[in-house]
Order: sequence, then C-alpha cells, then structure tokens
Amino acid sequence: MKILLLHKRLEDEGRSAVDQAGGAQIVIDHLRSLCSITDPANEKLLTVFCGMLVNYSNENDSLQAQLINMGVIPTLVKLLGIHCENAALTEMCLVAFGNLAELESSKEQFASTNIAEELVKLFKKQIEHDKREMVFEVLAPLAENDAIKLQLVEAGLVECLLEIVQQKVDSDKEEDIAELKTASDLMVLLLLGDESMQKLFEGGKGNVFQKVLSWIPSNNHQLQLAGALAIANFARNDGNCIHMVDNGIVEKLMDLLDRHVEDGNVTVQHAALSALRNLAIPVVNKAKMLSAGVTEAVLKFLKSEMPPVQFKLLGTLRMLIDAQAEAAEQLGKNFKLVERLVEWCEAKDHAGVMGESNRLLSALIRHSKSKDVIKTIVQSGGVKHLVTMATSEHVIMQNEALVALALIAALELGIAEKDLESAKLVQILHRLLADERSAPEIKYNSMVLICALMGSEPLHKEVQDLAFLDVVSKLRSHENKSVAQQASLTEQRLAVES
Repeated sequence: MKILLLHKRLEDEGRSAVDQAGGAQIVIDHLRSLCSITDPANEKLLTVFCGMLVNYSNENDSLQAQLINMGVIPTLVKLLGIHCENAALTEMCLVAFGNLAELESSKEQFASTNIAEELVKLFKKQIEHDKREMVFEVLAPLAENDAIKLQLVEAGLVECLLEIVQQKVDSDKEEDIAELKTASDLMVLLLLGDESMQKLFEGGKGNVFQKVLSWIPSNNHQLQLAGALAIANFARNDGNCIHMVDNGIVEKLMDLLDRHVEDGNVTVQHAALSALRNLAIPVVNKAKMLSAGVTEAVLKFLKSEMPPVQFKLLGTLRMLIDAQAEAAEQLGKNFKLVERLVEWCEAKDHAGVMGESNRLLSALIRHSKSKDVIKTIVQSGGVKHLVTMATSEHVIMQNEALVALALIAALELGIAEKDLESAKLVQILHRLLADERSAPEIKYNSMVLICALMGSEPLHKEVQDLAFLDVVSKLRSHENKSVAQQASLTEQRLAVES
C-alpha cells in the first residue's frame, strides 16, 4: 500500500513539474509540427508524445481541460487521419480521445473536426474484437452530443453497427454477445438526437427503420430491447407516431409484451411500454390503440413489482384515456386497477410511480365524468390521495387534483363527504387561496371547489369557521380576470350561505 501511495505521489509531482514548465504546450507544438511526416521513426516519436499527454492528463479533469483549451483535439484528429495505417499511433490516439471525450467541454471541439468520419473509417478496417472495442469506447461518449450523432450517422456508422448485429446475432460466444450489445446500444443512442433520428426514419421507409422493426420479433432479448427502445425514440413526434401506428407497430409491440408477461425480461417490458406510451400521445392514435387492445395488453403487467415497469404502465394508460371518456370509464370501474393505483399512491420510495398513480386516478375522473368511476375510487380509498395531490409542488398536478375533486363534489358529494373531511380538504383550500405564490388556475379551481362543497353540511361548517370570505374578497382585485370574476361569484355564494 505504501509503495502504491508513493508511486501516486511521484506521479502527481511529475505532472505538477511538467505543468509548471509548460511541458504540455511544448509536446502539443511538437505534435503539430511533426504531424504530417509519415516515416517510421517520426511515427514512433509521435506515439511517445501522445503517450506523454495521456499519462499527463489521465484521470485528471483540470489537466484534461487544459489540453482541450490548448487545442489538442484538432491536432489528434488530424494525426489519426494521416497515420491511420500505424497501429501503435492509432491506438494511442484512441486512448487520448477516450481520456478527453468524457469531458463535456471537449464535445464542441470534437464536433468542429472530422472525428466522426475518421472513427468510422477506422472502425470499418478493424477485424479484431479488441480493436473494435477501443473504437467503441471513444464513440459512446462522443455520441452523447447531438451534433456528433448526426455526423456519425452521415459518416455511415449505422450501417457498420447493423452489420455487426447481423454477424453476431446467432453467436453464443461471450465476446460476440458483448459486441452485439454495444452495437445495438450505440444504435439506440444515435436515435436520441432529433436530427439523426429523423434522418434514419426517412418517412418510415428507411432501411435502418425497417431493420430495427425486424429486431422486435427476434428471439434475442438484447435485440428485442434495442428494437423497442429504438421505436420509443422514433416515436418522438406526431408524424412518426401516426405513421408507425398506421403501419402495424402496435401489434408487434403487444406481441413482444405477450412474450414477457410471465417471468419476463423487465428491461424489455419497460422498453415496450415506453414505446406504447410515446405512440399514444397523438390524439388520432388513441382510439386506434384502444381498439387494438393496448389497454388489455398493458393491464397484464398490473401485478409487476418493478417500479420502472409500473411507471411506464401508468404513463401509457394515462396517455390512452386522455379525452377518451368511454375508455376512462371502463378503466375507472376496474376495481383491481383502482385498488392497485391507491396502493401505488403510497409508494414513497418511488416518487415517479407515486406521482403517476395520482395523476391516473385524477385522469379517470376528469375524462370519464362518471359517477360509477367516482364510487369505485371513493370505495377504494382514493380520495385522500387526490387531496394530498392538491398540495403537490407541481402546478399541473395540483390543478388536475382540484378538477377531479370538484367533479367528485359536484357528482357524488354525499359518499365522499367523510373522506374529504378527514383529509382536511377545506383547510388545504384555505391555505392555497391565502398563499400569494399559488398560480391563478389553482386559486380559480380552489374557489370552484369551495362552492361545490357548500352542499355538505359538515364541510359547509368548516368553510364558515375558517373565514373564507376574507381571503376570497381580497382576490376580487386579482390581476387575472378569471380569478377576479370567480372571487366575486364565490363571495356572493359564501355571503348567501353564511
């Protein structure tokens, strides 16, 4: 241990000495001046210089940033282009790129060079697994940048990746399985950029899109996963979503989910549900997906104990029932679903699942406007969660809760009265109206709800006891006209009922 510590100290002292002497700049200047000379002795020297820079900046963000500021990246890219036939120098350049590519500040400099073209050219030449692995290690961090994603697509990386998938898909060798995963993961990453994704979609007619579609029914879990994630990435604008739904992608995804119901692969479940959720966003797709049986396919995962799957399941159902009254009513009367939602509303360890459960509970009421749905939610103990949701830090969630609660109060106040009282709804509404930070729509819907609660004797009494008139009268001069008008109406109602 002492030897290791001593070695580390000597290493740090060496770096510090090089830094103080301006050694990095001297090495970079030498690289620039010798860059174009291709004789073996010079290439050996260039390899040593590159190695010095790697050792100098290894695992040291500030020294890596220093090299980037000195403009080392364009020099190294040029070096790679000129000396791509020299294995030792090429490898050293790749190690240097790997060092620098993790740093966010490097991405812009890389994007201004022809790094994508050079790496793809180099990648195509590699036959050995280890050599390709080195290129992959540079490509992955660089491909996080949207501009570089597009450059890599234009340089033909996708075709290389598809070829690797084709070659390795039936192999059971460990290194081939690893390479298949790396290639398909990188493919999915390239689709995260809007421009690169749209270029590869090609109106749904592109070769890449068609290839990805063929991964979904495959028997390889990694390809199923990559295929579903790729579809989720393609489904990032309405035009793509509409085209895919019209061309049968939903059935393919449902078949995939069906294969993973019992003891299924959680990552595949999550990816397929993500794709369905995105596809359900355009209004015209909702009815088509509902009639295709997506709701039934998704509900099969209601028993899942995996939060990522729960989260996407909830999001998919919420998207599907948006403005779809019949579907919302059907789901809202499903006791098993509602009871599970109420259970997940208490999943404090998983904020995403808890938030989505609350939002779906509210959506079932808002989109169905059904007394039967309200009865199911009240009987399952969901009211208290909607009241808690009204205090959320997110305005959109507060608003959704208040609208759902107003519908409960308007349609089934009698059966919900006790739950609203024990959840302290009236006190919460008083707080929301008195709080200057509350958004105008929160104030407006809180007053609408107050008026609806006046039909309940115990809740009416709570409203009187809390002197709502004082708070509401101040809102008559609110800058938002709708709030001011609702304040006048609420004040009249309170005055008459007092």
